[in-house]
Amino acid sequence: MGDSVNLLLSLALLLTLFTARAGALEKDDNSPEVPERERRQLVEQKLVVTTILQEPFVMVKATGGYEGFCIDLLEIVASKLSFQYEIQLVKDGYYGSKSENGKWNGMLGELMRKEADLAFAPLTITRMRENDFGFTRPFMSVGISIMVRKDSNAKSSRLFQFLCPFATETWFSLLFAFLLTSFCMFLAARLSPGEWNEPLVERNRFSLLDSFWFGIGALTLQGAEPHPKALSTRVIAAVWWLFVIIFLVTYAANYGASLNSEKQGPHIKSFSDLAKQSEIEYGTVGGGSTFNFFKQSKIRVYHDIYSAMSSKGDSALVRTMSEGTERVLTSNYALIGESATIDLAAANNCNLMRVPDVAAMRGYGIATRLGDPLKYNLSLVILELEESGHMNQLEAKWWRSSCSKEDSSNQWSPVKLNQIGGALLLLAIGLSLALIIAGIELAIKSRKKADQDKSCCNVFTEEINLRFKERNEVNKKTKA
Repeated sequence: MGDSVNLLLSLALLLTLFTARAGALEKDDNSPEVPERERRQLVEQKLVVTTILQEPFVMVKATGGYEGFCIDLLEIVASKLSFQYEIQLVKDGYYGSKSENGKWNGMLGELMRKEADLAFAPLTITRMRENDFGFTRPFMSVGISIMVRKDSNAKSSRLFQFLCPFATETWFSLLFAFLLTSFCMFLAARLSPGEWNEPLVERNRFSLLDSFWFGIGALTLQGAEPHPKALSTRVIAAVWWLFVIIFLVTYAANYGASLNSEKQGPHIKSFSDLAKQSEIEYGTVGGGSTFNFFKQSKIRVYHDIYSAMSSKGDSALVRTMSEGTERVLTSNYALIGESATIDLAAANNCNLMRVPDVAAMRGYGIATRLGDPLKYNLSLVILELEESGHMNQLEAKWWRSSCSKEDSSNQWSPVKLNQIGGALLLLAIGLSLALIIAGIELAIKSRKKADQDKSCCNVFTEEINLRFKERNEVNKKTKA
C-alpha cells in the first residue's frame, strides 16, 4: 500500500513539473520582448520606408513621385516579398548618427522611434549602427575617396617634361639604335670599296667620329657631311632617316598629348597627399559615417585629416553631398565622401574627378529595427539579385557617364618599347642588309685583284686587315 502511494506521488510530481515546463515554453513563445509589429507577416503589409534625397539613389521626378537606384531596388524587393510600401523623406535631412545622450537622429532615429519600418537609402553599415539596428546584406560596396576639381588639382610641369613622351626603356633602346647605326655606318664604309677604293693612298671619310656626327645630323633633320657614296652606306642612311622620321613624328605627337594631360594629371593622388598640402581646403558631410570614420581612426594620416577638419569647425563641413559638390565646383575645396557618390558627380560633370586612393571599403545596406525578421528576407532577395546579375544592370542604368568618351580620348601614357618595335626591326633588317652588301662589294673587288700568286680569299683577308689598320701604320707603309 505504501509503495502504491509513493508511486502515485512521484507521478503527480512529474506531471506538475511537465505542466510548469510547458507553461514556461508557452510564455517564452508569447514573450512581450518582441513587439507584435516586429513579428508581422510580410504578405500584403504596407511598410513605411524612410529615405533621403541623394542622386542617383533617390531623386524627385518632374512628374511627381521618386526615382533612382534605391527606388528601383525597392520595387523589385516589394514585388518578390509581396508587400506594399509608403515612401517618406527623412524630416531632419540626416542619415543617422548617435548623440551623446544615446539618441539617434536622421533616418535611423525615425526607425528607432517606430516612425518607419525600413530605412532604404545609401546607408553605410558601421559597427555602431549595427549595435542598435539590423542591416541586410550590402547591396553595394563603396569606399571613402576624395573629389576635386580637375583644374585645381593639376600638377605643375616638371623640369624634364620633354622626356615624358617615351618610357625609360624606350629612350635606352633609341640610344642603342643610334650607337649601333653609327657603328654599322663606320663598318660598312670601311668595307665598301665605294667609300675608299685605295686604302693606302686614300683617307676614309667615315671615321667613327664622322659616323656618329652623321647620325646626329639625321636626328636634327639638318644632315651632316660627308654624304655616303657606296650602296651599302646609302642603305644605312636610308633606313636611319626613315627610323628618325618615325621617331620624331611619334615624339611630337606624344609630347603634345603629355602637355595636354597636365591639365588632368592630379598632384593629389592619396589621403597622404591631401593631408600634407595646405592649398586646397577639404571636408566632408557633417555627422555622417565618413566623418565618424576619420574621428575614430587610429591611423596617423586619417587622424591628421580629422584634426584639420575639426580645427576649422563647421566651415570645413557640408550638410549634403550636393552642397559639397557645388562647393568643389565654385571654390578651392576637396570633398571627402563615398566613392559611388563621387563617381556619379564626376560622370555628370567633366571638370570633377575622383583621386585613385580609396580607404575603408564598406557597404550600403537596408536598415531595420533590431530583431526584425524582415532583415533576413531582404538579404535573401539581395543575394538573388546579385547572383542573377540584376544588380549590375541597375548600377549600369544609374551610373551612366556623359564623360566616358571624352575621358578615354584624353588618356595618355608614355610610348613603350613594344610600340616602336616594328621601327626597330626595320632598322635592324636595313643594317644587316647594308653590311652584307658591303661584304659583297669587297668580295667582288678582291676577286678582280686576285691573280695566280694569290687566291681570292687571301686578297679578301688582306683587304680587311688593311682597312682596319691604324692610320699611322698605313702612312709608314706608304712612305716605305
